[in-house]
Amino acid sequence: MLRNTAGIDAGGSLIKMVYQENGRMHFKKFPINEQDSAISWLKLSVPSLKVSLTGGKSSVIQKKYFPESQIIPEFQATCEGTRFLLEAEDKSIGDNYLIVNIGTGTSWHVVKGDKAERILGSGIGGGTFTGLGSLLTKVRGYHQLTCLTEEGNKGHVDMLVKDIYESAESPINEELTAANFAKGNRLKHSEADRLASLSNMIAETIVLLTSQAAAIHQVKSAVIIGSATVGNNPLRQALEFYMNMVGVTPVFLEKREFCGAIGAHITV
Repeated sequence: MLRNTAGIDAGGSLIKMVYQENGRMHFKKFPINEQDSAISWLKLSVPSLKVSLTGGKSSVIQKKYFPESQIIPEFQATCEGTRFLLEAEDKSIGDNYLIVNIGTGTSWHVVKGDKAERILGSGIGGGTFTGLGSLLTKVRGYHQLTCLTEEGNKGHVDMLVKDIYESAESPINEELTAANFAKGNRLKHSEADRLASLSNMIAETIVLLTSQAAAIHQVKSAVIIGSATVGNNPLRQALEFYMNMVGVTPVFLEKREFCGAIGAHITV
């Protein structure tokens, strides 16, 4: 890699930066609406940058700030960054696996050896949690919503299997969801309960699609990347629980929100 190089992933909610300075890799992220101050800070901190861009807003940033930069296709950058981190974080899962990128929405890629292909996409993701969470409560902000979710009980809002079978023996785990938000018309639930139900519904939807993709493509592991699970313990725990239940091994990368930026960076 060249000295003083950077990869920038400009997505729907965040701008993620990975930059190399004097042989060391650094990571920064900012809300996308703070891109002006974020890039000004980067230029001031690391002069003479050679930049590669990716993400939905990369062409806007290229035109405004880095006209000589190159744009790397988002899906290519995501997969290359994931491969890099799997090796850097010493996670051995073989050559065939899924990548589940949970950002504002969610996208799925299948990796088989040197080949990677996007196979699926959904509008369910971190943006759903923030947007719908703000409609269901008076809380604003991802961190605040996440903290309140931890206080909630999804069973106060969701109809569970045990609510249907009651005293009868259930054929499946009685704590599983029978119907999301089916108790929403009852008065005995809190804002935290609504958020717990929402977070669980997002996790269930993502795992359902992941398990189907894993079965079709005959893989056993799913690498979870993207920003939505960072600092969001309820979502991460639900994903782990349901994926293990359906026989898919979840792998969470430590720097998972930076996969796109890393992928752009290592192509400089």
